[in-house]
Amino acid sequence: MTQAWLTLTSMDGRDIAAPTEAQLAAVLAELYAPLYQDKGKGKAKRAPAAAPEPASAALRFGYDDGLMYVIEVSSGGQIRFEEWSDRDCELALAPPRRMRADLPLAQQLWALMARRQVSRIRELDWH
Repeated sequence: MTQAWLTLTSMDGRDIAAPTEAQLAAVLAELYAPLYQDKGKGKAKRAPAAAPEPASAALRFGYDDGLMYVIEVSSGGQIRFEEWSDRDCELALAPPRRMRADLPLAQQLWALMARRQVSRIRELDWH
């Protein structure tokens, strides 16, 4: 029997099997925090620092004997959706799709993935 699985790879590289909604929300909040902090008023003036490396986290959904889907979210709000023939990423089933998204849309995308609603993800306005 084919078993479905869901794995969250957090910004620090840890894999979380079958993540809860709270874990998904916490990782996305951490990714988007710099974007929302910079929009606040009264920022203290500091010397310019070197740009930090963009952080990212990925949610993977797939089946033991086949297909795998990945939604990677970067700290800049960039989203990448990939479809693979298997966990080893041997054959891409479609070119990677990209979009820019705010926190609520990123949460919606990961929620759709967690509910195995890949067809609804495909229908979105990807570039």
